[in-house]
Amino acid sequence: MFTVLSAFMDGLRRVTSQPERYHVKRIAIIGAGPSGLAAAKYLLAEEAFDKIDVFDQRSNVGGVWNYTAEADDQLGQVSRTDPHQPVERPLWRDVEGEKQPVFVSPMYNRLETNIPHSLMRFSDLEFPQDTQVFPPREVVLRYLETYAESVRHLIQFSTQVVDVHLQMDGRHPRWLVRTQDIFTNVAQEATYDAVVIASGHYNVPYIPDIPGAQAWDRAYPGAMTHSKSYRSPDHFKDKVAVSAWYTLVVSSDTCLQKVIVVGNSASGVDIGNQIAEVCKRPLLQSQRQESYLDIGQSSQKFVVPEIIQFMEADRAVRFSNGRVEKNVDAVLFCTGYLYSYPFLLRVPKFVWDGQRTQHLYQQIFHITHPTLAFLALPQKIIPFPLAECQAAVVARVWSNRLSLPTEKDMAQWEDSVVKERGTGARFHNLTFPLDAEYINELHCWSLRGQPKIKGKTPPCWGEKERWMRERLPAIKKAFADRGADKYQVRSIEELGFDFEMWKVQMCPRRIERDLFCGAQEDVQRFTLEELLYMDIRLKLF
Repeated sequence: MFTVLSAFMDGLRRVTSQPERYHVKRIAIIGAGPSGLAAAKYLLAEEAFDKIDVFDQRSNVGGVWNYTAEADDQLGQVSRTDPHQPVERPLWRDVEGEKQPVFVSPMYNRLETNIPHSLMRFSDLEFPQDTQVFPPREVVLRYLETYAESVRHLIQFSTQVVDVHLQMDGRHPRWLVRTQDIFTNVAQEATYDAVVIASGHYNVPYIPDIPGAQAWDRAYPGAMTHSKSYRSPDHFKDKVAVSAWYTLVVSSDTCLQKVIVVGNSASGVDIGNQIAEVCKRPLLQSQRQESYLDIGQSSQKFVVPEIIQFMEADRAVRFSNGRVEKNVDAVLFCTGYLYSYPFLLRVPKFVWDGQRTQHLYQQIFHITHPTLAFLALPQKIIPFPLAECQAAVVARVWSNRLSLPTEKDMAQWEDSVVKERGTGARFHNLTFPLDAEYINELHCWSLRGQPKIKGKTPPCWGEKERWMRERLPAIKKAFADRGADKYQVRSIEELGFDFEMWKVQMCPRRIERDLFCGAQEDVQRFTLEELLYMDIRLKLF
């Protein structure tokens, strides 16, 4: 069975005895979202670089956490499986008589995180004490704005990176970064020794190519959408009758929309729950495999298998079990996004198919050109602390406090992971406990950098963090079950998840096990409170 630990440590054992030294003084960071901000902080703290420039096409930090009321109504084609899309162009809106650019965000109006803020946070900044346990999107954005204060002077806003390519300067590679001002379209070029890609992977929607989808969409325009266009459930409530002379909204219990939500990830489940409140019940939630969030059947939602065919007749879809559902009013794809890098088209040995970013060591370093690094590519993770750990390693490698294996050994590492996990999306999926292992391995790797007089120390997960991570689905369900009262919940303890109490309750089993095995000396590691809980007397010592 594959473990991050085995592949990770095997890669570290192959570090060459004469490591390559990097000549990095000027660094470009593409993106001022959570991972880009973490990169800026850790690189700055290393005190080894002369220039750090952060570029972001938006006018604020936070990346996709910048909510836009505008939805992505220009998805182009129904089936979207090609990641090779052009550089994103903004929409323009009038703000007090002036045109302002808008880059559409996948955030929706009532979005809440699926991670408690005590686990989600960066290691050096807590959320405010009165924060809802699962913060809404606007609270997360304010948190990121606070986190960015110490590096905001490094950021060039409303500046889009349109091309990055390699140039050789003697024996040392350099990166030519071409940017363009969003307002003036004026282009500029600058040369850097290293580049961090922190542009995220929630821009190009993925919609699977299902037989009949194109014809179905032409027959019923607007009925098939992606979650990037979702803002609120209101659009899925009432049927709309359209003719050449009028548009009529039909509102009654018998005229509610029949809706299918495709996908059962965190966003799919949350959006499905919201739409189920207003559409014809039950909402149909289509999934290929069981969700770790355990959707279950209810009067509001019914789980069905994947769609294998769209049929124009009767406005129908066919599921993989043979069931045919007729008179479907709306299909919303919550099927994720493709990895897309329109500014990296000229990078050699950089191959990507949308499902996986290839030719990377430890999901970070370009194997042939390690002065190109990627942050926060893994999925099904806790992104903020993971980005911190990756940023710490990048900073130490580029300052020559850490070494990488040879190109051959790094390629062998990637091959070993592919052999265990395949060439597709599973390569980047680090579901628990893989994400916890990865965070702690990066932490330990970063501490190998000597001397330990500079730089930031990234987070390391202890027993409590792992305990919380393992129980995320149950914690989220307990939160949702509170109904309207959930907005007053500030901690997981209020939901019945108390780590300290859990430890005390678990003590009897641990003590009994040690005593049964005759390891009385091990009992000394328990506190007096724990021993008294078991009614174990001091005479044992």
